[in-house]
Amino acid sequence: MPLSPFPFGHALATAVMAGLLAAPAAAAQGEKKARQPSGKKAQQRKPVRAAAPAPLRDGDAERRLLEIYRLTAEGHARQALPLAERLVRDHPNFQLAQLALGDLLAARARPVGRVGDVAMPPPAAAARPMPAQIPGISLASAAAAPTPQALPPAAIDTLSDLRAESRLRVDALKARPPQGSIPAQFLELSARTRHAIAMDASRSRLYLFENTDKGLVLVADYYASVGKLGTEKQAEGDQRTPLGVYYITSRLDPATLKDFYGAGALPINYPNPLDLRRGKTGSGIWLHGTPPSQFSRAPLATDGCLVLANPDLERLLKTVEPRTTPVVIARELRWVKPQALQAERQSFHDVLEAWRSAKSQGDTQRLLGFYAPEFQSHRNQDLQQWSQALQAEAQALQGRAVALKDKSVLRWTDSSDTMVVTFGEVTEGTRTGPVKRQYWTRKGARWQIFFEGVIG
Repeated sequence: MPLSPFPFGHALATAVMAGLLAAPAAAAQGEKKARQPSGKKAQQRKPVRAAAPAPLRDGDAERRLLEIYRLTAEGHARQALPLAERLVRDHPNFQLAQLALGDLLAARARPVGRVGDVAMPPPAAAARPMPAQIPGISLASAAAAPTPQALPPAAIDTLSDLRAESRLRVDALKARPPQGSIPAQFLELSARTRHAIAMDASRSRLYLFENTDKGLVLVADYYASVGKLGTEKQAEGDQRTPLGVYYITSRLDPATLKDFYGAGALPINYPNPLDLRRGKTGSGIWLHGTPPSQFSRAPLATDGCLVLANPDLERLLKTVEPRTTPVVIARELRWVKPQALQAERQSFHDVLEAWRSAKSQGDTQRLLGFYAPEFQSHRNQDLQQWSQALQAEAQALQGRAVALKDKSVLRWTDSSDTMVVTFGEVTEGTRTGPVKRQYWTRKGARWQIFFEGVIG
């Protein structure tokens, strides 16, 4: 279809903006209102789905959008326009793609100086000198530019969210993690842990790692939304995303969920033992997709979950393993070279080895010294009750050594220092044993266990 002359370009750009206002309203209901029970009953209530779109590659739409931005910023709007048209055709629910197309069409009629510059200048400004014409979009001025007065309040809010999303996507391209670096929380991962996830809330960016024989390798990263009120979840319904070290607990089939969750969901174990120790409440924190009307959501848009575009979530659903995949959610990730963690790793390894040795020798008194006074087990046993369980274990071991297999150690540091340790506890003469998880806290120079439980 041939492009229309520029007067129609502005009309289409304005229409594009109007079309962007409908989708966010559906998401405003929140995750919890959209949830329904899984199983046969849920499927009976589930509305009929539209025909499934063609398979989409994770990250492809964002790469194409950023290429449109690059061409536009370099003054190649004519080359960018057909790319934007194809992107909108392939992803009609991608609001930023629609906005880019509207800007490119509007630029044929007048100067466009910011992302989402779809309204004509107000009449009072018509007599003022106009800036030099910009053939494309100046991304650097997107956040600081005044909102067009011609837009209604609802559109202004939507446009503000889209500009924030645009800026975060561009920033992620500019500020890549240093080559060969990993988040500092990943102290040690078992070879059985095939993948790991880290979320940088300040950048609305989720990073997927593969655990190879040469260590963690960053294989993909995606734009992701967090809670409406940001991070540091404290209580049920506070619309914040938790910060900490978590694990994916299951994989939810989209057939058991409402369309609101898109391609599916990956629940995590919030609240974890550290959260419970701090009195935090709430539940149902998931990594999930978006409804059919939206490709992505605003940076701050959820009730606490992490929300990704469906093609990106599909990659996670097909890749990660429930129970063994850690998910670190940080306000801001600290990237380090793996060798920089060697000293911390060795120091804590010595502590863990001392605990293992005391248990192998049946030295209950020395073993109890590794447990904090406020200790709780997965069976809600306090330290006194736990000491009795340890004595019974020592008698059952009869001097046989205990080995720690497939060990993973993740470190979480905020107001306190915590180690989350997962391992298989295998007694000499046996081939397998229970999979346990411990939470250690540092008190001065001393590490102590405040939670221990069997997870498999």
